[in-house]
Amino acid sequence: MDVLLGKDHVGLRLCWLYHYKPPYLVSSKQQTTVAVTVASLLGIAAGGLIFWKLIRRQKHKSCVALNLGRAVQEREKEDTSEENFLSLHSSSTIPWVEKILGAEVVVISEAEQWNEVEPFIQKVLVRCPVLGIDCEWVSVKGKKDPPVSILQLAVYSGFCTILRLPQLTRGGQVLPKTLLDILADGGILKVGVGCWEDACKLLHGYGVTVKGSVDLRYLAIRQKYVSFQESPPQNGLSLKALSESILRYQLDKSFHLRCSNWEEEELTPEQVAYAARDAQVSVALFLHLLNLPFLPAGSKYALLPGWEKVLKMCQGLADVPFKGINRSSFGDDENTGGPEKKRNFPKSVNDGHSPVNQQSKDPRKLKRKPLGIGYSVRKSPLYDNCFLHAPDGQPLCTCDRKKAQWYLDKGIGELVSMDPFIVKLQFEPSGRPESKVDYYLSVKENLCVVCGKRESYIRKNIVPHEYRKHFPIQMKDHNSHDVLLLCTSCHAISNYYDNHLKQQLAEEFGAPIGCEEGVRLLEDPIRRQVRSGARALLNADSLPNARKEELLQVIKDYFDSVTVSPEMLQEAAGLETRICNENYMPHGLKVVQCFSRGGLRSLMQLERRWRQHFLDVMQPRYLPMQWSVSHNHEKLIQKYGEDLQVELS
Repeated sequence: MDVLLGKDHVGLRLCWLYHYKPPYLVSSKQQTTVAVTVASLLGIAAGGLIFWKLIRRQKHKSCVALNLGRAVQEREKEDTSEENFLSLHSSSTIPWVEKILGAEVVVISEAEQWNEVEPFIQKVLVRCPVLGIDCEWVSVKGKKDPPVSILQLAVYSGFCTILRLPQLTRGGQVLPKTLLDILADGGILKVGVGCWEDACKLLHGYGVTVKGSVDLRYLAIRQKYVSFQESPPQNGLSLKALSESILRYQLDKSFHLRCSNWEEEELTPEQVAYAARDAQVSVALFLHLLNLPFLPAGSKYALLPGWEKVLKMCQGLADVPFKGINRSSFGDDENTGGPEKKRNFPKSVNDGHSPVNQQSKDPRKLKRKPLGIGYSVRKSPLYDNCFLHAPDGQPLCTCDRKKAQWYLDKGIGELVSMDPFIVKLQFEPSGRPESKVDYYLSVKENLCVVCGKRESYIRKNIVPHEYRKHFPIQMKDHNSHDVLLLCTSCHAISNYYDNHLKQQLAEEFGAPIGCEEGVRLLEDPIRRQVRSGARALLNADSLPNARKEELLQVIKDYFDSVTVSPEMLQEAAGLETRICNENYMPHGLKVVQCFSRGGLRSLMQLERRWRQHFLDVMQPRYLPMQWSVSHNHEKLIQKYGEDLQVELS
């Protein structure tokens, strides 16, 4: 029997030993049951494995988030470790934010009200040179760019001033100079959401230059309070969203307040609170984003601790419009695993006056010129203080090094000294100074004549070029007396006051600025219609016949012809639509003409008026010696007489 069964017999014995039935001894029903059981076990095992992996992944994310939070905290502690003072507020955010939001708010409608609060603001700015800034205006249907109605400024303590600009400038009044100084000072940061756009509105509406604006959205991204996404929702970076997510404070942005009438004679308490909150929250966000402490009144610190590090954190963000999130634009040090790319920091559009600005290209080569300034600062000194002497050794004048070197190169001058650089002429000059205290003999310093700043200065024409260029040749000689150096801030403020004097002159002498009289070329509507019709006939084959006949008739009427030839059509298509304005009279020329009717002395009054205007509004403290509002006037009268026939340029 064993022999007959062979291998099968051995298999039977093993099956009996392990209570297992061979396949050919198992029924089909039992096979199905076994298969279902095995499949169920495998499914349970696979499900358990997937569930286990999900739990592990969740735990991993929690750990990463926790580690990231700790890393950010460590980075903030490292960045603000100076005297361990800067991390004091991190555990008590709400209390100091509430102090800022509960600070005093002052509505200012008159210059005297500003003069009362300005000393306090200046005192606070010395300790922490930062202002929360915001603007409100009335949106009028059909009006493209309405002027700013109120300007809100909040210092770091929360004290907020609401300046009602239409009231402050009513009746031709000018804004207080101390306010203009603060706004034009790039060393005082102006922080907010959309503050660069607000600065543009102030410039276009009032001629006021604002420098040192820093958009909080850039700071929130750079400090990693906002995650990097390809296309984040813009409202996720609004002031309201930043306030809620970072300060845990909800701003009231209800429609009836946002779009209320900000030019009402009296603002309601709700309007005042709404306006103040925007500026106060802006300065609170700035302090929190840069981990700065809220210093109580009477603190021993003259300047907020760590301010130098604050400027480094704001590097490259001053006076830059917000253009959305760019991963490579905010100093992101995370390794993305890809090839290293060059970081393109936002290009600043200011002129280097702000301390947080990086060195940039010549502003003349940028598409967007600096706010309030149409040209770059000087790259070399204006005054070299070289001397020219007469053949007998009498000092004649000071000049620049290039001019002195010219006399040497031409062989008509002799070098007397290198320091100071003195050149003695080898010919008799046409004139000599009448005294040893002449203006042109004095040594002049390369600094702002108003504030004394020694860098970032620009030449200032005390008598604007639009008037000076029409002066007679006798008054144009030796006019360097009226070219002084001003820093960028003082230059912007001076331009603001100059615009007001120009408006006064325009009203006094009927020489309006920006009117049709001041336009050299005018657009002829008839020529424009003919050219447009001809081009349509040449390029639009699908024009309806009725429209073609209408356009042809316009061309026939213009050329006074019965038919329109192809040559005539080509001529009409290239027609020049601008024509010379027969009534063209620029503002500057008209004003100079009015003064010149009274003779030379009358025209000198215009020159004197501009010089005195500069002294009155700018109050310069560093004017060169012998600078005078009546400079050269008596010499001209003695030389040409009062009855000189004035011939304008």
